Amino acid sequence: MERAEGLATAWQSLEQHWRIPTTGIKMPKTPSYGILRWIISPLMRPLANTKISGVHHIPRKGAVILAANHLSHVDPIMVIASSRRPVRYLAKDGHFRNAALRTLMRATGQIETKRDKGGEQALSNAADVLEADAALGIFPEGTRSKRTEAPFLLPGKTGAARLAASYPHAVVVPIALQGTRDVMEPQRHKWPRLYRRITMNVGKGVTWLEWLGHEHGGAVTSEDLEKIATLEDHEIRAQLAQLYRKFTDQLMKSMHELGAP
Repeated sequence: MERAEGLATAWQSLEQHWRIPTTGIKMPKTPSYGILRWIISPLMRPLANTKISGVHHIPRKGAVILAANHLSHVDPIMVIASSRRPVRYLAKDGHFRNAALRTLMRATGQIETKRDKGGEQALSNAADVLEADAALGIFPEGTRSKRTEAPFLLPGKTGAARLAASYPHAVVVPIALQGTRDVMEPQRHKWPRLYRRITMNVGKGVTWLEWLGHEHGGAVTSEDLEKIATLEDHEIRAQLAQLYRKFTDQLMKSMHELGAP
């Protein structure tokens, strides 16, 4: 316990180097979200050919990052419908131009992001979700995989790791989705083919602090962090970047081992 507390204190001393600022805008209330989930989810289960395992690994409360692979527009719907709690995704502004789609996106609490604002603004939008102790859905690949042959899983970007580091008690849960492209392939299928099988495997989550001190994770001690704190700013950023990359690579490996194709 003392070792964990020492690690947390040492990590906190580096806050100015890892903290992602929020936008300062409170998360909007979405009472219609719960109504939609209660109505749509029971209707979808008998219609869709789905197999879900490990959903008990998703915490029912508190900040959580749900990290899944991305093959189809069906992916966020699958995660949202299966997670037993509201999940918010960052959505590009193009999804908010159509009135009907905009109404649905806002009713379910999805967050509009401006492409011209850059990645840092998107991270701040994501930080708003975690600051509110809510569930954030994220695709660590950064975009939908367009590969036509396996392996479809792309190398992960470090945004999820940076968010986990900025909210070190948030649980990061790896998720593997299979078959979603067969259900609805972008630019090919206009309507989802619900008879196609979708499999969703949810793995055990980990917080940044748990990962940081684990021998098979970051393998970092409080003394290591104290030494990093004595370095020049650019050297500290370089050291943190290495940790972000290591966390991301292990997260992608976890998703692959869960079955992400």
